Amino acid sequence: MSTAIRRPHLVTTTVGLLVATVLSACGSGSAGSAPAATTAAAAPAASSPATSSPARISGNLTVLAAASLTETFRTLAAAFEAANPGVHVTFSFGASSTLAQQIVAKAPADVFAAASPATMKTVTDAGDAAGTSRVFVRNTLEIAVPPDNPGQVNGLADLAKSGLKLGVCALAVPCGAAAQKVFQAANITPNVASYEQDVKGVLTKVAAGELDAGLVYRTDVKSAGDKVKGIEFPEAAAAINDYPIVALTTAANPAAAAAWVEFVTGPQARQILQDAGFQLP
Repeated sequence: MSTAIRRPHLVTTTVGLLVATVLSACGSGSAGSAPAATTAAAAPAASSPATSSPARISGNLTVLAAASLTETFRTLAAAFEAANPGVHVTFSFGASSTLAQQIVAKAPADVFAAASPATMKTVTDAGDAAGTSRVFVRNTLEIAVPPDNPGQVNGLADLAKSGLKLGVCALAVPCGAAAQKVFQAANITPNVASYEQDVKGVLTKVAAGELDAGLVYRTDVKSAGDKVKGIEFPEAAAAINDYPIVALTTAANPAAAAAWVEFVTGPQARQILQDAGFQLP
């Protein structure tokens, strides 16, 4: 009788010991697996690739650009060099048609910025463009006269007046081709006294009082300040020039060339160009 009483107690005790042993083992396993869990969590962080920084550019960068870009491109160069301390930008400004011929003749240059698609086509057709050119701004013509307006010019029709000394760009130059378009659109035969090789040549003679009027870009009038007076005319809408830019296949510094093109077509440069009077495409 007493033995029968002891056996259930013994079985209960044994089961209790077994449960305690199992629970102890489970608790020990959880504690032991904690470092493994920590290691697993740390592993992805250890194997994650490091964040790569933008490639640094350095060296000289030579840009051939339309004369009408002179002031704004110099402003852009200061910002570009500040952002890329190892780079120095050198410019050659002039008539887009002349610059295009220099590039085709393999003159050393990294980037070309033209004042018309036609002059850019000279470069792309020769296979000297590294990729597709991109239009980054537009420009329109405006009449520039000396501050006292001695020719009494008030609109495009006045440029046909007898005795008026008018200056325009040569026909091969984008500003000259644009002038020809507006004269044809308005059915006007201008009284041209001087054909200049680029728009700055026209502007300089007007500011010096050597010409009574000149057809230049609105951005040139703005950059001249009080040296000239600008006269807008509605016929200018017939000849708005697109300005394309491209890196060149012969670039000695292709990395900097690509960076300059990206910068010029980016938001900071676009705002500077727009403030200078250019239109955005």
